[in-house]
Amino acid sequence: MGIIAPLAPERIEELLATSLIGRIACATPEGRPYLVPMGYGYDGEAIYAIGFPGRKIALMRAQPLVVFEVDRGSAEDEWESVVAEGTFEELPGEDGWETALRVLHGDGPYPERTEGAVPFRIVLTKKTGRFEIPDSRP
Repeated sequence: MGIIAPLAPERIEELLATSLIGRIACATPEGRPYLVPMGYGYDGEAIYAIGFPGRKIALMRAQPLVVFEVDRGSAEDEWESVVAEGTFEELPGEDGWETALRVLHGDGPYPERTEGAVPFRIVLTKKTGRFEIPDSRP
């Protein structure tokens, strides 16, 4: 086991901005956690994604308080992780699509929109992080 410590705020932001896949955790009506990976974009305040109607979207519509997690590691004792609390918001209409696509794909090109897809964001309200480095003691 290595040394585990808090991740600096600037490193939290870097990990959120550069990771490709994150995990979103929401709750079922019975209070059971539901966790799913997803591709996303980050604008410094919120996580943006486009999903399809299904369990994840239904659960977030019913209970918009969620948790988002990203991590990166190179060994069992060399990793970093961010856990962020946030609130789900759908992004309706043309403006919603444009905002989501801009965060996800920059200046483009943008993929074709799929009918029924739901652009949304998770507005982050609290971010924490940890990292581990190998313990070099003999």
